[in-house]
Amino acid sequence: MIVAAVDCGTNSIRLLVAERDPRTGLVTELARRSRIVRLGQDVGRTGRLAPEALGRTFAACEEFAEVIDALKVEQLAFVATSATRDVADRAGFFAGVERILGVVPQVISGDEEARLSYAGAVRSLPTGSGPRLVLDIGGGSTELVVGAGEVTAAVSLDIGSVRLTERHLADTEGSVDRITDGGVAAVRRDVETALGEGLARLPLESRPVLVGVGGSVTTLAAIHRATRQGVHGSRLGIDDVRAVSSHLLEGSRADRAAIEVIEPGRVDVISAGGLILLTVMERLGTPEVIVSTRGLLDGLVRRLVGRSVPTPSGL
Repeated sequence: MIVAAVDCGTNSIRLLVAERDPRTGLVTELARRSRIVRLGQDVGRTGRLAPEALGRTFAACEEFAEVIDALKVEQLAFVATSATRDVADRAGFFAGVERILGVVPQVISGDEEARLSYAGAVRSLPTGSGPRLVLDIGGGSTELVVGAGEVTAAVSLDIGSVRLTERHLADTEGSVDRITDGGVAAVRRDVETALGEGLARLPLESRPVLVGVGGSVTTLAAIHRATRQGVHGSRLGIDDVRAVSSHLLEGSRADRAAIEVIEPGRVDVISAGGLILLTVMERLGTPEVIVSTRGLLDGLVRRLVGRSVPTPSGL
């Protein structure tokens, strides 16, 4: 059984194709792709999907369609998250995806996004058996999920790297060069406010193991390590996060673009992503975060194939 899942977020669109052996239940990853398309471009300001953002997203879908066809996928699921939740003009997006991939996107709630992220993130990680808090920093929203084997509670917060960048760090033309102290303070205030409301709804009686998911977290780990190799399962101490975040905030856009591990489409928003992670860790008093390159896609694939035997690939 070969299945595929597509996760279309505010900043990136990702594909995972996997095969389940019906005899053993083993699930093997066949392909994984990720493209930064910034579907949520200006959504916070206009409430609509920009034509150029749709064009980039559809181009990525065309590329994914070739992979899906070549691997003879039998079942495909396509989920859309924060950017699509926040707009009224979804019809053109739905029609374009259906035309290219033959499936209508499912716009999932923040709670569902959080639960899928948790299911995918904690697999194959040495997190122990105690409580875990999965932090999924996206472009439009950030999810916090508490669990110990199974999900106990989850919240979705309207803070994300794209949303906060456009709100506080970008200039009037939408570009981000030198970041001001005022912009940093404004991002911090928004994160603190959202956390104050969100953490009150989570049962955090003891300090959980923090697991970080999403492009911001994995990119921060890659910057710290100066390579994308070995990021999954690596650990970032709070001082590491603070140092990387400070380095990003002090430089210009050209300085950030010169860091090889930062994808071009993430250069403008990684500083806000770093501030979100740092503020969460400071607020929780968490000394380190375990980095996971798995997440929503992996959780969705596991749902498609049913519960199965864990594999080295983490599915």
